Amino acid sequence: MKLQFVHLCPQRMSLYGEYANLVVLQRMAEVLGHEVEVVAGEKPDLSNAHLIYMGCGTEQAQKFALEGLRPQAEGLKAALDRGAVVLFTGNAMEVLGQSITDTQGKVWQGLGLADFTTIETRQRTPHDVIANTPPGQSPVVGFMNKCSLTAGVSTPLFESLEMGFGNDCQRGPEGYIRGNLMATHLTGPVLVKNPALAHEVLRRVLTCAGADVPQTLPVLPHQQEAYDVTLRELRSKGENAG
Repeated sequence: MKLQFVHLCPQRMSLYGEYANLVVLQRMAEVLGHEVEVVAGEKPDLSNAHLIYMGCGTEQAQKFALEGLRPQAEGLKAALDRGAVVLFTGNAMEVLGQSITDTQGKVWQGLGLADFTTIETRQRTPHDVIANTPPGQSPVVGFMNKCSLTAGVSTPLFESLEMGFGNDCQRGPEGYIRGNLMATHLTGPVLVKNPALAHEVLRRVLTCAGADVPQTLPVLPHQQEAYDVTLRELRSKGENAG
């Protein structure tokens, strides 16, 4: 089956190698025998997309991307309504909400796909993250480098963090999820670092496409080993800091 991935604003919004989130999903899908078409651009057609992705960028790049995406808001809503997966990582998450207030006090209208609001601060908080997940699921690891507080998230992707700063407080809830709309400030790239999370996104993509979803999904060479090492080292770091 042919799958279509849309990469929004890849030139402006791909700090930290965020494009690799799509690469890892593409490779997993190809192992399962699917063909993947990646469509990249500022204003691509979203009508046939099974996955729509945008990564993080500088605060300035984020505002450019937001202004360019505003006409795409209805297209994003329509894609979600038909079951497509929309995944935004890093500060791309913030454009999904109602507004972003920058450090000069200017309010930027968001895309309105979620109810939360974001206020930028002058304090940047780069740190490693371990996100708690429901019992029986693997914790999620990653990195965060943001200078903002996001309030009003009613349905966070992660209910709490074992390590790191959440949407608006230390070790608090992080990210956002509603249906197939998924967002997190975690970078890394987060899907490369977390095979279980990549599998969850891929399951949703395959379901959108009407494809069979195998009980066991592929793990790329060394991916699980890298995850295990990262989790172990971050927990050791946290214990030493404590």
